[in-house]
Amino acid sequence: MIVCVVEDLIFSIKISTTAKHLGVDMYFERSKDKVLQTVREKQPSLVIFDLNSGTLAPIEMIAAMKGEPALSSIRTLGYVSHVDSDTIDRARNAGIDQVLARSAFSEKLGDILTSA
Repeated sequence: MIVCVVEDLIFSIKISTTAKHLGVDMYFERSKDKVLQTVREKQPSLVIFDLNSGTLAPIEMIAAMKGEPALSSIRTLGYVSHVDSDTIDRARNAGIDQVLARSAFSEKLGDILTSA
């Protein structure tokens, strides 16, 4: 089970289509107020964040996850515009496990989903 905290429709469709093709169980959370609750309930092997999301507060959600003992070991991956070094630094400081440029995330999506 993978949880995606993604609001971008294009990436949601890309992730969903790839997951369906590979037979990977996905859950999309698009409510900032429900992210932690969903992660607690689903206990996913991976949580994917769109680090450029303006409404889902991904950096705050990552910090909250990593600060909660029951969730801290859940793997986190974020994708971001490769030129957004400030967001990359903030995500790393929040405790994210892996950050990829949007293009690298798209290229490696199948491998990411099957290795989760």
